[in-house]
Amino acid sequence: MRKAGLKAAIFEAGTSFGGTWRWNCYPGARVDSPVPIYELAIPEVYKDWHWTTNYPNWEELQAYFDHMDKVLDLSRDCSFETVVTSAEFDMEEGKWHVGTQDGRTAKAKNLVVCAGFAAKRYIPGFPSMDKFKGTIHHSSFWPAEGVPYEGKRVAIIGTGASGVQMIQEMGPTTKQLDIYQRTPNLALPMGKRDLSKEEQDALKPLYPKIHNLRELCFAGFDYDLLERDTFSDTPEEREAHFEKLWKQAGFGLWLGGYSDYLSDMKANREAYNFWRKKQSVRVKDPRKNEIMFPIEPPHAFGIKRPCLEQCFYEVVDRDNVGLIDINPDTKYGSPIKEFTEKGIITSDGVEREYDIIALATGFDVVTGGMTNMGLKSIHGTYLSDEWKNGANTYLGTTISGYPNL
Repeated sequence: MRKAGLKAAIFEAGTSFGGTWRWNCYPGARVDSPVPIYELAIPEVYKDWHWTTNYPNWEELQAYFDHMDKVLDLSRDCSFETVVTSAEFDMEEGKWHVGTQDGRTAKAKNLVVCAGFAAKRYIPGFPSMDKFKGTIHHSSFWPAEGVPYEGKRVAIIGTGASGVQMIQEMGPTTKQLDIYQRTPNLALPMGKRDLSKEEQDALKPLYPKIHNLRELCFAGFDYDLLERDTFSDTPEEREAHFEKLWKQAGFGLWLGGYSDYLSDMKANREAYNFWRKKQSVRVKDPRKNEIMFPIEPPHAFGIKRPCLEQCFYEVVDRDNVGLIDINPDTKYGSPIKEFTEKGIITSDGVEREYDIIALATGFDVVTGGMTNMGLKSIHGTYLSDEWKNGANTYLGTTISGYPNL
């Protein structure tokens, strides 16, 4: 905005830059897209910055945002610990009036919402959660100083990205760790490795090209889906391509697969079968294996963002790790009935006792950040009401009735 000659100010609820990386400091929190893909395309920022690994954790990402702030001198135009509670466009004045929780008002011709697609936490309404006498935290409200979990009895509810990362980090040192899973995560190997300063400096001349590729590829990475269809290859050629993507690691199998696998269920099943064959050998316990790797896919492969893991399946297989299927429609399914002072009761009547419960239940994704800030249209209606049954936008998040937003 400064380079465009505009005067700009930022309101940010957090204590500093980084968005999700200021809030998410749970055990094992780590990015799932590799650098330099996961990096700002700003030469002043990356020229003197060096990562320790291709998949940095939350602490290194916070340090990166602090470096960015120092290099670009952004804090002088920012108000931190500032929560926006109202925003309305004044038609006569031609300006947005933006109100904050602490009573301030800002006026601006343009309002840019950068609230993120995963900013509003989702906390499930399990009965009597407030009864639990132990420690309970949502993954994105995890205390930055940490919660001692070594030797403790821990429950983790959810196996999305945060759940997978917490499980593989906490499982080896807890007394007991129980995983409450609704849907198996079709996770892929991360391929994390160390990065040297020399390796990064040698690649930096290519950063503009790599960063530009993000704009041209289907999912914002520097590689794309194959242009061939699944069944245009022989079974042997198909297996060879899948193996190549598996060796690539990261999101290779998801974002480098055949062009038709996201639109043809028969093609999709080939990708799922390959994933199942590669990952299922890592869980020896027959019951856990059946729950984690069902013969019939829980959903089409790739329509939910897969998580990246390092040792997730080996940790699930440990003797001190329990796997509780809470999907009522499956063979072993036993949903959570209620919380008690000591722990959790499932619908089969079993009560399990815990010292710590972690809610890895994610976010009200995509729309939550926008419907949570009091946005009011020129027609007097609120976005939170307009979007009750789903988002209605044009070309991204351009919305009728909200000028210059």
